[in-house]
Amino acid sequence: MHAALKAENITVRFGGVVAVNNVSLHLPEGGVLGLIGPNGAGKTTLFNAITGFVPVAEGKVHYYQTDVTHLPPYKRTALGMGRTFQTERPFEGLTVLENVLVAAFLRSANRREAEDIALAALEKVGLADRAYQPASDLNLARLRRLELAKALATQPKVLFLDEIMAGLNPPALHDMIVFLRSLTDSGISILMVEHIMEAIIELSDHVLVLASGNLIAEGKPRDVVADPRVIDAYLGTD
Repeated sequence: MHAALKAENITVRFGGVVAVNNVSLHLPEGGVLGLIGPNGAGKTTLFNAITGFVPVAEGKVHYYQTDVTHLPPYKRTALGMGRTFQTERPFEGLTVLENVLVAAFLRSANRREAEDIALAALEKVGLADRAYQPASDLNLARLRRLELAKALATQPKVLFLDEIMAGLNPPALHDMIVFLRSLTDSGISILMVEHIMEAIIELSDHVLVLASGNLIAEGKPRDVVADPRVIDAYLGTD
């Protein structure tokens, strides 16, 4: 199976601190790769390095056959690398539709065409009925869906999800898992940073575990969560 994304020997430094140390990953086309680890493990830093938000000290990032290691985020997005962010920051003075329209303009400078793209993204995430409401009116679950709609409006082939399910109640979590599975069925590849093990086990084909910037384990989800090194990293040995 072709790789949608390959990161090889990624190292990220902040001054003298090594935040990510020589980590590699491989995301097959249409697959889901989970990235887990305790707080401060380097997950979001690795995520940001792959998507262009922090510089890579060593290593390479390939999106399909293209070396994107030193491309700025907007160029990676234009190629088809879409992402959400850990903290929802909608444009509160704009409507839900206008928020997504900002992202849709990446694909078309024509207002009507961009609106069609934005409305299609809102339809996908179940927010079409909220299109003309202020974004500030949305609850947490809908804000997460708005984040997804913005990412989908860029028409990604690879979608990067940074803790998209944090704080969701069980019904909303179940709905999100079902929705993300429908995205992979449509051919979108997903790299997800997540703390919720139910989501990781349900969705991921393969899981990487980081601790203190190092890759300590990888494999099938159920094997990884039973690995003593992973249990130790999360819970300690006491």
